[in-house]
Amino acid sequence: MLRKLYDWTLSLAGHRHAIWALAFVAFVEASVFPIPPDILMIPMIVAMPRKAFLIAGVATLASVLGGLLGYFIGWGLFETVGDPILRFYGKDAYFDEFAAKYNEWGAWAVLIAGVTPFPFKVITIMSGVTGLSVPVFIVASIVARAARFFIVATLLYFFGAPIRDFIEKRLGLMFTVFMVLLVGGFAAVKFL
Repeated sequence: MLRKLYDWTLSLAGHRHAIWALAFVAFVEASVFPIPPDILMIPMIVAMPRKAFLIAGVATLASVLGGLLGYFIGWGLFETVGDPILRFYGKDAYFDEFAAKYNEWGAWAVLIAGVTPFPFKVITIMSGVTGLSVPVFIVASIVARAARFFIVATLLYFFGAPIRDFIEKRLGLMFTVFMVLLVGGFAAVKFL
């Protein structure tokens, strides 16, 4: 089933309304959809390199707006479903401790999930559940998603189709390594 969903998403790249399809996919991926917008964005940029940065901008804007939907899903569903369950089991105090820790590092969680292959929707929903500051969430989402989509757009704009395999197979790993080094560097400075 996931393969069919992947193939359907990829097929949208050739559609005459592909930019709207990209906006839709980027929006829903940030809150519930399993297929990342890169799958649609990459062939669109290869086919229309002059529009690379417009495509990245649409993906960024739609993803941040979809992230806000994810945030509010976490915020709203936790109040109605999650909190009563935690109270029933006497674990509500543990959640407050978890939320405080998450909110201390929440901007980093949003940044890391926004640029790495980690599902962004998980962090958008967790940000809402824990009550991460909305302005912090929005700024971190904009920075992370813009970095991810504009780096992909820049690589494809300058190197075209030959860089496509690298992006599809290794760019997620490169983002992950970069973020581990970045967070590790900040942690080392803070604790040393």
